[in-house]
Amino acid sequence: MSTTATCVFAVCPADAAPALARRLTGPAGHTEAAGPVRALPAGPLTAVVQSVPADAFTPEALRERLADRAALERCARAHDEVVATVAATAATVPLPLATLYLGDERAAAALAADAARLLPALVRVAGRDEWGVKVTVAPAATAAPDPEPALSSAPARRPAPPSSGRAYLERVRDRGRARDARRQAALDAADRVEAALRPLAAASRALRLQDTADGAGHQILNTAHLVDRTRAVEFTAAVAALRRLPGIAGRVTIGLTGPWAPYSFAAPDAAPHDGGPDAQR
Repeated sequence: MSTTATCVFAVCPADAAPALARRLTGPAGHTEAAGPVRALPAGPLTAVVQSVPADAFTPEALRERLADRAALERCARAHDEVVATVAATAATVPLPLATLYLGDERAAAALAADAARLLPALVRVAGRDEWGVKVTVAPAATAAPDPEPALSSAPARRPAPPSSGRAYLERVRDRGRARDARRQAALDAADRVEAALRPLAAASRALRLQDTADGAGHQILNTAHLVDRTRAVEFTAAVAALRRLPGIAGRVTIGLTGPWAPYSFAAPDAAPHDGGPDAQR
């Protein structure tokens, strides 16, 4: 049994090998590694790999490590640092965290056998970066609730208006209608953001909405866009302009992150503009 396994971070075209050899001296990779990050020929591809101790990456050892939040973050940071370096060098399809094979020979054979699916993905992401756009509804100003009609045994100084209970219920309904109108206006604003940004991207994908319980507001849109590097300035300027538009400003906030390695577009069969199975509105 091999004492080391081969961890694969990403794949690139075969002709990227010389440039990768110059750049891969930077990232250290996994702390448990048994060697440096390096390029591995894999048919028409170049894989970016690192030898790791096999006993530290068994399914049981991985489950235990990935259940530890600090260890998981350390592993994810190491993976992302390598992928970011590779993506800055050549067209890159990142592979999932802890993609392992029992040695270089098996890794090269498996990736070469999958080249028919990976090569189109490399063509799709070449010269492009991923940008993330998140739209959230700003929390409405907290309004003091209307007091309920008083129930007191003390005699009233003057008779209560006979319609006080009805007026209270009407105010409750008004607040509900106002809340629904604010939410619809926010959804309309999110649609305008999407309509403006999608034409600037080569591909877009709706992602699962994230929990914003930290007070950042209720998220209503979480999208990844694959953008040509030559259009990055245009894309970021469009986001800045959208933030100032009447009907958007004050209703939602637009968060922009990137540029990133194209993780969301690494699937070989990803559609150019995918509503996404994870989309939630």
